[in-house]
Amino acid sequence: MSSSGEEAAGARGAPVGPLWWGRRRSLGLDALLAVASAAECAAEGVVFAHDAGIPVVVGVLIGLVVGATLVLRRRWPIAVVLVSIAVTPAEMGVLLAVVGLYTLASSEVPRRITAVLAGMAGVGNFLVTIIGFRRGAESSGLGTSVWEAPMFATLLTLGLTGPPVLLGLYVRARRRLVESLRERADGLERELSLLAERAEERAEWARNEERTRIAREMHDVVAHRVSLMVVHAAALQAVALKDPEKASKNAALVGDMGRQALTELRQMLGVLRSEDGLRAPAAGGGAAAVASGASAVSPAGPSAGGSVAGDSGSGGSGVGAAGASAEEKPLASVAAAASAAAEAAEAAEAAGAAAWGAGVLGGPRLAELEALVGQSRAAGMAVELSVEGEVRRYAASVEQTAYRVVQEALTNVHKHAPGASARVRVAHRVAEVAVLVENGPSERGAADAGLPSGGNGLVGMRERVSTLGGGFVSGATEAGGFRVSAVIPDRTEGADRAEGVDRVGRTGPAAERSADRAAAEGRGGDVERAKSA
Repeated sequence: MSSSGEEAAGARGAPVGPLWWGRRRSLGLDALLAVASAAECAAEGVVFAHDAGIPVVVGVLIGLVVGATLVLRRRWPIAVVLVSIAVTPAEMGVLLAVVGLYTLASSEVPRRITAVLAGMAGVGNFLVTIIGFRRGAESSGLGTSVWEAPMFATLLTLGLTGPPVLLGLYVRARRRLVESLRERADGLERELSLLAERAEERAEWARNEERTRIAREMHDVVAHRVSLMVVHAAALQAVALKDPEKASKNAALVGDMGRQALTELRQMLGVLRSEDGLRAPAAGGGAAAVASGASAVSPAGPSAGGSVAGDSGSGGSGVGAAGASAEEKPLASVAAAASAAAEAAEAAEAAGAAAWGAGVLGGPRLAELEALVGQSRAAGMAVELSVEGEVRRYAASVEQTAYRVVQEALTNVHKHAPGASARVRVAHRVAEVAVLVENGPSERGAADAGLPSGGNGLVGMRERVSTLGGGFVSGATEAGGFRVSAVIPDRTEGADRAEGVDRVGRTGPAAERSADRAAAEGRGGDVERAKSA
């Protein structure tokens, strides 16, 4: 019924009136209409009492009771219309009939029931009007034509029945439109909240990924250089008195290692600062978009509730139009805020990918493997480097990952197999590059460097290779040594950047599942090739 809009208004925080009225203003309006209808019916009850030959007091009481039923129009609109139809032969209750038909048409009563009751009221008015018209003509002695009475009755019936029904149907349609707009606004508000939550989750995921990447880079840079410095320092201590010239060379090597470590750390910190500078504007834009969306959505609820209650209470179409226009503005604001938030998220992802790409481009390359192996040789390790296939350039992320795998593997040899010889093999293939680092058993009597191990080296290598969709295998050899093998697929620079965006953007469960499937399918063959390498 028509009380649905008022109940919704009450649920949204509007003052709730007594009984079935949603607001006290609606109660006051219905009370005024009931008083006016009761006064009209009481006056018409006097005429009805004279015509029916009953006491005037009885006719007035009947009119008062009939007119007062209009106060029930919101709760039982069908009963009010039936009462108005029942008193139609008594020629009373015009206001009751008009307001009752309007309330019935604007309520949630099925339209077929509205049509039946409106038709019954129209037929009753038509018949009563014809009978009264002809009775008046006979009493006055004036003759009437055949069509005069029906035409007058038809016009009067249409005037009393058509406008209230049409106006009620219009108000009902407007109320449904406002409700649909409110539902759409609420849906957009929920989507905006979900977007903000997902943006926060993605930001937290990106921060964790960044921490992991920074920790991995710091481990690769510091662990290798410091390990070599410790080895050279031990050698320096051993030959300081016996061979001053060799001690001087070892001291110079320790200084070079320290300077190289500081240089790489400085480069890494510079990349981190550039990432902060790129991400700060994007984060500010996303926060502003979410804040504007919240401010745009918050006024929608009260304005919508007021418009619906006004439609059902006062019966004015202008109130419904105002409510609809009030809904359309927050709806557009929410849509604009959602679009701005999406654009801010895309900008943040692009900025993160650009900064990630800048960090990759500034890292080491495969061409520097000779110098890396030379550092280990200078530290006293016997290292053999072999390169197979046609030497060519790969994507920056691929070359940096291959370099870090070799670097970490040689660092592990210094830590865990002092005095052992090592073999480094690099194979250039059509669509991938394969690296293999294998060392023999530690020599008996070789002094342990005493370097601590956190157990993160192999984990970091596996994460690096897996991120690029490659395969990684490590394990002990039959001869008592250790082998590390990795196969990394080739990627172009554009693929590097796209992959950086993809790493930031994939947060949904479906995207994660599809990514895991694709990575698992691609890694299966890579692991097999790594094992065979």
